[in-house]
Amino acid sequence: MTVSITRCLRSISLVLWLLVCAVNTAQADGILARRADAELTPDGQLSLSTRFQTRLSSGLNDALEQGVALTFRLEFELTRPRSTAYYLNLKEWFEPHASLAFKLSYQPLTSRYRITIGSFSNYYRTLAEAMGALGSIQDWRVLQSGALDPRSPGSVAGRVRLVLDISELPKPFQINALGSGEWSLSSNWTAINMKDGN
Repeated sequence: MTVSITRCLRSISLVLWLLVCAVNTAQADGILARRADAELTPDGQLSLSTRFQTRLSSGLNDALEQGVALTFRLEFELTRPRSTAYYLNLKEWFEPHASLAFKLSYQPLTSRYRITIGSFSNYYRTLAEAMGALGSIQDWRVLQSGALDPRSPGSVAGRVRLVLDISELPKPFQINALGSGEWSLSSNWTAINMKDGN
């Protein structure tokens, strides 16, 4: 009886140790939301401000240094009011209700990193500076004018996440990414913090 209890406790200890290692590894490489604030504009739009902490795995870091551009997608999804969220789900075929692409690349001739959002680009001397800008946005207007009632910010809820867009990688890397957890990089969905505009 004592022997079986001891074995059981050892098994539980081993499982707990493996879980701690897995959590530490997940925190070492990944994306964590640091800010997800939103405010209703007078014309019924939602203005989002986000910031993320992102760490690349060694494989992604190596690919970046070899000239592979990494595209990250900032995604927003409205969850309340339910009728508006349901309509947007049908309209967008269950895709996020708004998204914004951040392209991270390395310029070997100048030893600088570049982040491109649409036609706007900014350069950074270090990878840490570039990673700080990845997914960070101020006053991003999502949804169309009049989509929400500007008088009731308490009835509005949504969520955001930042995810590596594997579909934007070159084909050989897409194949590698499908079979490797090292290339799966995404934050959890994070609820937005609605601010009262008054």
